[in-house]
Amino acid sequence: MEKQTKGVQLLRADPKKAIIKLSLPMMTAMLVQALYNLVDTIWVAGIGPEALAGIGLFFPIFMVILAFAGGVGVGANSLISRKVGERNKVEADKAASGAIVLVIFLGISAKFVGFLVMGPILSLTGASGETLKHAIDYANILLTSITLLMFNNVVNGILRGEGDTKRAMYAITLGAFLNMLLDPLFIYTFRLGVKGAAYATVISIAVSSAMMMNWLFIKKDTYVSTSFRNLKSTNKIIFEIFRVGIPTSFAQIIMSVSVFVLNVFNVKAGGDNGVAVFTSTWRIINFGTIPMMGIAAAVTSVTGTAFGEKNALKLRVAYLYAIRFGLLVGLCVNALVFFFAPQIALIFTYTESSRVIYEDLVKALKILSFFIPTVPFGMFTSAMFQGIGHGLKSLVVSILRTIVLHVFFSWLFVFVLQMGLNGVWLGILMGNIVAEAVTFLWGLAVSSQLKKFFDDQLRLDEAKSVSR
Repeated sequence: MEKQTKGVQLLRADPKKAIIKLSLPMMTAMLVQALYNLVDTIWVAGIGPEALAGIGLFFPIFMVILAFAGGVGVGANSLISRKVGERNKVEADKAASGAIVLVIFLGISAKFVGFLVMGPILSLTGASGETLKHAIDYANILLTSITLLMFNNVVNGILRGEGDTKRAMYAITLGAFLNMLLDPLFIYTFRLGVKGAAYATVISIAVSSAMMMNWLFIKKDTYVSTSFRNLKSTNKIIFEIFRVGIPTSFAQIIMSVSVFVLNVFNVKAGGDNGVAVFTSTWRIINFGTIPMMGIAAAVTSVTGTAFGEKNALKLRVAYLYAIRFGLLVGLCVNALVFFFAPQIALIFTYTESSRVIYEDLVKALKILSFFIPTVPFGMFTSAMFQGIGHGLKSLVVSILRTIVLHVFFSWLFVFVLQMGLNGVWLGILMGNIVAEAVTFLWGLAVSSQLKKFFDDQLRLDEAKSVSR
């Protein structure tokens, strides 16, 4: 008999309740993760600007590696949730086992390739001296744990796929809090500097991984059961994971490319100060969208289960309810950022040399605060596409939003209409509004098509049963 965990029961029950109950733990986990990133930066900043710059050099490369791990995690999440909906535990088990084997292979490959090319790649940035040394030291230590870090990402995807976002939250928050505690100990008490920050991260990853391994391989109290002895149809499983995972990975990478292009516009419109204003503002806006990311994770799992059940009505209810929930959250965050923009700007302009960007930063925060309520329409549509296994649609959505419309409207307002820095902010906002509207209409059309497809399948099955 199939074992019924609380997470699986939740996925198969009321979609509105599932969206809320699965979203809240992921929101918490992601907020804690964001807090850790901030605290980690503060501790490293105490070593000196070269140390901070060194970590900054490695960060984009690290994010590319994580993008592929995150893609496999989303692919596993989507496939497992669909199999939960189909009540096909055997295939769900194969999906979990295949995802783990795949990510271990990718992690080991990334580690060895990283050790070979990391030094030359970091040198290409033009950095030298202490900054380059810090970057290489930090990178080489983190690369030793890259397999475990990728394993963490995939197991989180597996847990989300079976509706167990609470344990996904436990693993993420344990690692983040442990890292925050170990950072000052290794950096300052043991006087390891940047290496200490890297060692603290490695230990935190190892502890978090041990917790996950205990659930999967020792206690074995998850819905899925992992076995590596008989991995039949592995090619099919890997294809299904990659069908969602690869577009998701490239979507994350494309966002980084878009930010790079927008920074070119910022330099044209406001020089180095323009980049500083954008960097500070974008961090706040990204922080404001963290609750949306938690809801999006729930959308992928709930719509994936509904798709597996061939229940188009449940899928549409979950999708639209999540958007209403996200819009409400987004409007609240929008109001907070808009009305407290002067106070928020002080966080980045507390020194005399940085006060020159204060006025521009307040304007940027006020304009881009309206970006936040538009996010659910695109992000949750993309998450729904991932849930039903249409990863390519999710990638198209990201390209439309970031590369095409953000860049086009910013270029139009800065270079054609000569609106200066405000043109960049208005361009991002206008691009997002247009992209999210188009994406949302596409999402509604796809959900309607699914209803027709499932209805036709049901009629065909009924006709076959009558003929027998």
